[in-house]
Formats: sequence, C-alpha cells, structure tokens
Amino acid sequence: QVQLVESGGGLVQAGGSLRLSCAASGRIFSRYTMGWFRQAPGKEREFVAVIRWSDGRTSYADSPKGRFTISRDNAKNTVYLQMNSLKPEDTDVYYCAAGSRGVSVFSSLYDYWGQGTQVTVSS
Repeated sequence: QVQLVESGGGLVQAGGSLRLSCAASGRIFSRYTMGWFRQAPGKEREFVAVIRWSDGRTSYADSPKGRFTISRDNAKNTVYLQMNSLKPEDTDVYYCAAGSRGVSVFSSLYDYWGQGTQVTVSS
C-alpha cells in the first residue's frame, strides 16, 4: 500500500510561483512512476506531468510545458511540482498519483492518489 500526501497549494497572483510537494510512504518501488494531475469542478482529471522514480525521465502536458517542472528526491520519497508564471487557468485541485505501469498520461493507469491540494491563481 502507498500513501500520498500533497502540500504547497494556495492563492497566488498571476505570474507568481508555487511549489507543490507529494510525500510518499509505504511500499514505494523504483519502478513506480509519479504523476501530477489537476481537476476543476465538473471536469475530467487532466494530466500535468509525470516522472519515473528510477531514472527521472519526465513528460509534460502541452499547457504547462516550459512553466512547470517535476522533480523527485528519492531519499525523501517526495515528488515536487514547481509551477512558475502561473495563469488564472491553472486554477484547479492538483493531485499526486503513483503507478507501476510505466510513464502514462492516463489517470486510470495510476493506482494510488493523494487527497489533492487547491491552487488558485488570481488575475
């Protein structure tokens, strides 16, 4: 079993930055991938970024590419999402997820989810 706890969300003005953290506990294996997704009320959960524990391979959705950076600290079992140049359209609940089926943009392929953290960007 894997537990994920996100933190770091909040209210920020457009153009500002936030860093989200996802602390993982339980049976974390090097073959796991860790993803960040976001979801607005009434909408589908949307892929943001993903990183593989073993080699740090990353992939990003088009919208945040160049503004967001995903990274991991293996010693701390923590994944980060550094978000710069934030826009009002980045306002969402952000979720951390863990999966063992490779690097994927599909939320259905992730096995474990955190509770989410709210990010609000004001214009």
